[in-house]
Amino acid sequence: MVYDDLKGKVVIITGGAGGLGAAAGQAFVDQGCKVALVDISAEALASVAAKIGAGDQLITVTADVSKEADVKAYVEATVAAFGTVDVFFNNAGIEGKVAALVDQDIADFDRVMAINVRGTYLGLQHVLPIMYAKRSGSVINTSSVGGLTAGPGLGVTPYVTSKFAITGLTRLAANEAAQYQVRVNSVHPSPVNTMMMRRLEEGFAPGHAAEAGQGIAAGIPLGRYAEAEDIASAVLFLASDASSFVTGTQLRVDGGQLS
Repeated sequence: MVYDDLKGKVVIITGGAGGLGAAAGQAFVDQGCKVALVDISAEALASVAAKIGAGDQLITVTADVSKEADVKAYVEATVAAFGTVDVFFNNAGIEGKVAALVDQDIADFDRVMAINVRGTYLGLQHVLPIMYAKRSGSVINTSSVGGLTAGPGLGVTPYVTSKFAITGLTRLAANEAAQYQVRVNSVHPSPVNTMMMRRLEEGFAPGHAAEAGQGIAAGIPLGRYAEAEDIASAVLFLASDASSFVTGTQLRVDGGQLS
């Protein structure tokens, strides 16, 4: 679907070298947007940028989203290149270790929270003022079905904790941003067919990842994992004027998993 209002808009995507980020980058470029892809891996960013092939319509910025100086730098780099920020896909995240709560390492918990929650929070802090100043903009935070329900003891406690935090942060930010005509929503995917799920499958069933994946997919009413493009389509909708009266919403893109 083409959203004419998105043409020429400036978009920041964190986690831009991952499955969701790369798919969203391609989708926004295809809409005629100017895109800043942000990720901690310069090599992975270069690979994704080469595949998208958008020329001067795309920049890449290497950053650790848990570090405020890096967040400030990626926002400044975007404004220097394109003049403003219209859409922020606040997407960077990691899954952490698969283990029972009592077996989780506090260092791993802290790392997941730093990337997923602190990174999301810092992104909002540095992007929202730009949108407030011009009284327009759309922010889409990546949460998860794991940010709406704890699930059947999957053993990813730090991840689920972080995604619930993003759900709450989204709702609070939406309330604050509304007076500036800026919208803040979150997307909540079920399992997506990306490398993150390959790692999780192996964690759930070491040596039997394929069987674990089949079992997880069988529990989704539509009978499959989401593709990254499915999530990108939802992000485009939330970025566009088609969702102009939607804010503070948790948009499930889950194949009916939580129905």
